[in-house]
Amino acid sequence: MKQIKHRSTCPISYSLDLLGDKWILLILRDMMFSGKSSYGEFLQSDEKIATNILASKLELLEEQGFVSKKVDPLKKSKFIYSLTEKSIDLLPVLMEITAWGAKYSPSGGNKELLEQLKNDREGTIEKYIKLIKRRTGGDY
Repeated sequence: MKQIKHRSTCPISYSLDLLGDKWILLILRDMMFSGKSSYGEFLQSDEKIATNILASKLELLEEQGFVSKKVDPLKKSKFIYSLTEKSIDLLPVLMEITAWGAKYSPSGGNKELLEQLKNDREGTIEKYIKLIKRRTGGDY
């Protein structure tokens, strides 16, 4: 497993050591909100991640316990990535980043999700956690 050298004992610094890379959060976003689970699906994201960076970030996510990887039962040459409990625990953080980003973003983000967060933040987070767990089959 790749060792990450933590810069300090500060919880924010610790979190940034693991999640401070923009690609990591975007891959987790795609898995949580769009249900993406394969290399090819991640490549289709609007941000256009380079193949070598995607491979490196997926490997890091797996090594650090954020995703698990298994062979696709329908196509043996393909891997399927699933969220782990460690990454699902980040959902409330990603929801808060979404709400903050939408407030200041020119495009405003997913209007339906933002309305749900505005009306019932806790309920929306719980709904998405249940959806993700159902999608992953509790396979973490």
